[in-house]
Formats: sequence, structure tokens, C-alpha cells
Amino acid sequence: MVPDGLPNVVPKAVAATAERGGSMKIGVLGTGNMADALATHWVRAGHEVFVGGRDERKARRLATHVRGGAGHGSLHAAADFGEVVLAALPYGAGEDVVKELHATLSGKVLLDCANPVGPGFRLLTDGGPSAAARLGAAAPGAQVVKAFNLCHEDVWRMTPPVFDGQPLAVPVCGDDEAALARVYELVRDVGCEPVAAGGLERAGLLEATAALFIGLWVAEQADVRAIVPPLTHATGPGAAGSA
Repeated sequence: MVPDGLPNVVPKAVAATAERGGSMKIGVLGTGNMADALATHWVRAGHEVFVGGRDERKARRLATHVRGGAGHGSLHAAADFGEVVLAALPYGAGEDVVKELHATLSGKVLLDCANPVGPGFRLLTDGGPSAAARLGAAAPGAQVVKAFNLCHEDVWRMTPPVFDGQPLAVPVCGDDEAALARVYELVRDVGCEPVAAGGLERAGLLEATAALFIGLWVAEQADVRAIVPPLTHATGPGAAGSA
């Protein structure tokens, strides 16, 4: 059994509860590396993707690069297109963009992958709301879900992200079950396993974890996988016998 208080890897059956017919329609806000990496997986999985940017020429180039015929246009057009909308935007810019699009985003799943990490690997939200919570405040009618923020974009470009024979686990935070089910499915479409990490109030913990990990990876060249014990020993030496 999993020790009390630890998140469970989400059963595959949970993702199947997403109420959709066939592919999902995914709007992508942004034209950077995260937009490229995730959109490529989702097009390959059979979803309809529309890339939006302030510079529509960049949106067109990214849509052309994403094999499978992704659409392209303005940020508003991408928000209007998607039932799930990925905010692949830098921290700070995302809140302003989402505020502009709040009416269009109402009733949709808003997926946040931003890391509010600044110089010196400092958490820019320290003492305030998480980046995900700020998006939720900017678009109160949207269902915000936090995921895909713990790894470099090149990890998300892997097909699939598997290390030592084990698919990468992706913590996911959110409050709405239907929204979570959709995101769990999108995580699996990248070749990873979703981990239920709690409600949106825990998104700040994910963001702080990213700041810690980035600092350890970059500044110390540390393998963060070696920092924590396996699940069987997570609650102490006696846990192995009860797991």
C-alpha cells in the first residue's frame, strides 16, 4: 500500500472519464519551446491543436514545425479554439494575457506550466499567490490546472520521457475533476504518468520545488533523484515491510 499522505499515481481508468468525443481541441498561448514540445506530442496523439501568439508569424512558423497540421493565429483565436488552453507563457506575461482573454477562457481548462523562478534561482512569488493562482484570479471562470513545470523543455521533447525504464511522473494540481481528467490524459499522451498532487492551493509547492531543483541541477550539478529514498522507504526504515 502507498503510505498515508503520499500522492497516488493516477489510475489509467480515471483519465478515461474525461467527457470528450475523439480528440481534444487544444489552444496554445505562446510560441516558445514549451509550446513546441507539448504541442508536438499532442498533435502526434491525434488532438487538434491551434497555436496563438502576439506575433502571428511566429505562431505560423511553430504550427508549421508541429507536424500534423496545427492551426495558427492570434492569442484570442487560440483561446477561443481550445477546450483545453495551454498557457505556455513566461511568468509575469501570462497573467496579463489571461486577463485580456478571461471572457473567452471562461468554462475552459487552463493549463499552466510556468515557473516563477528568477536570478539566483529565487522564487518570484515568495510570500504571495502562486503563478497558477494568479492565472485563476485573472480568469476566474476558467478551471486552472498546474502541470509540466518541473522539467526542461528538452525532456518534454523526448519520445517518450523514460529514465531507467520508468516513465517520468508528472505532478498535477487542480480543483476540478473533469479538468484534471483531461490533463491526466494529456500527460499520458506525452508518454508520462500523472500524479495527483492535490488541489490548486498546492501549485505553489510545485513551483517552489522547481526553483529548488533548478538550483540544484544548474548550480550544484546534483542529481535530485538521489536526494529522496524510494517509495518503500519514504516514511522510514520500517516502511519497506508495509508497502
